[in-house]
Amino acid sequence: MKKILIVDDEPNIVMSLEYTFKKNNYEVFIARDGQEALDILKNNVPDVIILDVMMPMVDGYATLEQIKKDENLKHTKVIFLSAKNKESDIAKGLALGADCYLTKPFSIKKVVEQVAELLN
Repeated sequence: MKKILIVDDEPNIVMSLEYTFKKNNYEVFIARDGQEALDILKNNVPDVIILDVMMPMVDGYATLEQIKKDENLKHTKVIFLSAKNKESDIAKGLALGADCYLTKPFSIKKVVEQVAELLN
């Protein structure tokens, strides 16, 4: 079973993504901010991480920097899912090592397709 970590501080986004990925036979982990995500990643290596940028405590950019430094996690696929949609925000996310950058509002179908594409 493929594992996915959803990191976002907006409950509606988390719930809809969690529901959809569980329905598609993924094991789903949830974190509400970057620090919680890093704590989960100490004991779990997901196949994909869906990461928001603007979060309390540790933002998505800083979280990704930590992920890429970790030998066990550096090959994990990361998708930024953020309301920050300026070209400079997207360029920064990709430069830090994200595999993909999707902007909010988003289509759940598109997110699922992107995850499937990254895993193939």
